[in-house]
Amino acid sequence: MFHIFAASEEPHISLKAEEIFSLGPVVITNAVILGAIGFIVTIALLFFVASELRSERRKSGLTKLTQWAFEGFYSQAIEIIGDKVLARKIFPLAISMFFVVLIGYWLSVLPGVGSITYNGIPVFRALPADLNFTFALAIITLVTTQIYAVQKHGAFGNIGRYFKNPLKDPISAFEGLLEFIGEFSRTIALSFRLFGNAFAGEVLLLLIAVLTSYAAAVILPFFILFELFIGFIQAYVFFVLTLIFTSLAIAVHGDHSDDHSSSEKHSKTAGAPVS
Repeated sequence: MFHIFAASEEPHISLKAEEIFSLGPVVITNAVILGAIGFIVTIALLFFVASELRSERRKSGLTKLTQWAFEGFYSQAIEIIGDKVLARKIFPLAISMFFVVLIGYWLSVLPGVGSITYNGIPVFRALPADLNFTFALAIITLVTTQIYAVQKHGAFGNIGRYFKNPLKDPISAFEGLLEFIGEFSRTIALSFRLFGNAFAGEVLLLLIAVLTSYAAAVILPFFILFELFIGFIQAYVFFVLTLIFTSLAIAVHGDHSDDHSSSEKHSKTAGAPVS
């Protein structure tokens, strides 16, 4: 399989997802195809784990690993949010994003995925390597955090976090403006971080396969393992940042000492390496 992957002498690299076919006005890109497979795998995996947990038969290693991940991530969600009720509400979204990103990323680095082409275009492309997908995830995160912020502060109270009277309190007004700009900058950074790493990973594997030719069978597995690790890190970072942005949105900024301790907590929690 590795020699098939490495057979192309002219690697096909495209910054955007490419159209494979269309269903009327709906364009089906190579990222959509692999993304659909990823969704099916994710749903099948979670249904399998859920069915094993409900049954009394012996649990498989996959089920134990998934259960351990859920419990560990849920505990971390409570720690980051600081509110068990809210953490329970936001956790399903955050963990769903984690698994979708993780499996979508991992499927794209399987040997031979890039060698399957249609009219010279790769049939499969990582869903996280499609900026439309990562930007959509970032927007969902932004909208969700704003919904919880409105529930916490009220509609006018939430607006008041950003827009304050500059004549009465110019410093707070400036801070609010920066926070308003920060909401959009965080959304852009969140989408481009995931997109950049996924796209770079695909290009790296393709170039290594082409440059090493038939030696790819020996060299490429090490880079695949590395990309599997990077995929986990990126999914985890997206999970953590979703929780942190929610925590920041519901935070009360009246007590600077509370803000300082909260910032320290977020710094420690978000200390995972970001590739």
